[in-house]
Amino acid sequence: MTATVFTLPDLGEGLTEAELVTWLVRPGDTVAVDAPVAEVETAKARVEVPAPVAGVVAELHGAEGATIPVGAPLITFKEEQGSGNVLVGYGTTPAPERRRVASPVVRQLARRAGLDPATLVGTGPDGLLTRSDVERAIAARRTPETEDVDRRTGLPIRTREPLTGVRGQVARTLARSRAEIPEATTWVDVDATALLALREDMRDGDWRPGVIALLARFVVAGLHRFPALNSRVDVEREEVVQLDGVNLGIAAQTDRGLVVPAVRGADRLSIRDLDAEIRRLTAAAREGTATAAELSCGSFTLNNYGVFGVDGSAAIINHPEAAILGIGRIHPRPWVVDGEVVPRQITQLSLVFDHRVCDGGVAGGFLRFVADAVERPVRALADL
Repeated sequence: MTATVFTLPDLGEGLTEAELVTWLVRPGDTVAVDAPVAEVETAKARVEVPAPVAGVVAELHGAEGATIPVGAPLITFKEEQGSGNVLVGYGTTPAPERRRVASPVVRQLARRAGLDPATLVGTGPDGLLTRSDVERAIAARRTPETEDVDRRTGLPIRTREPLTGVRGQVARTLARSRAEIPEATTWVDVDATALLALREDMRDGDWRPGVIALLARFVVAGLHRFPALNSRVDVEREEVVQLDGVNLGIAAQTDRGLVVPAVRGADRLSIRDLDAEIRRLTAAAREGTATAAELSCGSFTLNNYGVFGVDGSAAIINHPEAAILGIGRIHPRPWVVDGEVVPRQITQLSLVFDHRVCDGGVAGGFLRFVADAVERPVRALADL
């Protein structure tokens, strides 16, 4: 027998160390090639480390819970002559006549793709099997249905969609929003039963206002009381710019992506006029006829994600605005009214706001104003 010191291998992605979670063998144990000997955790994953040779465990280097640098001794084997392949990238000192195979990451990539690493030709030093070798083998067996393969996972790619046009602009806007705006979210469950009843009472022939038009009226009134949320941050001049008047953006899902046409001067419109303009703009957005000015002039956005059948969402602010208010689905839930549990029509309002323009007190005050108006809409409209 010869002694072989097995060092902690590079487990991929340039990681320099790993935590030794648990030993899976003890001194004196006999192990086969590829048998797991330890479980380690890196900054990216928890993995089992297989034995590079067949032999007897002579010594374990390191205690469970210790951090071991890549290349440091991990385990010493008493190796039988001719015991098997040495898995280079592992840091053992192999005899020169043995064929080098691959690191655990490369072996795993091959197995996930249904390939046997031992059957593949390595192009690395001394025949080492590399990631590129496995990817070439995957590409060589492509079929017309799966000819495009993801380099990271080895899985076939179903479609590729370029981020251009509206979808590309939306992607850039959302990424900029998340990168620049220190956002915070607050939300509240609201009893919308009275709001739905008012909507029916306002029916006039074939017309009745949409829930979003009623909510829009309460939103613009709330922004009049809490103008910090109807603002934007001028980064270059280091100023918070409060706006006089509200251009209310209405988030609309279209075949070309999410767009936000805005109702200009929404604070000056009646509920009937708001309803008409919201319907016109959302239809134009879906048909692709909304103008560039209509899609870029908003000062605050209203988002109805309830149409997707969900209760809540922490939306992304439509840069460079300072806030976005969302409403979830309205559906029956048990609710306490005057000490009694009764079925009511409940929804959730969520406000995402730029913490640079205001603190939680202002955001909470605005959200509570809108929620109170939803719960007592007749009283709210009397004061607007």
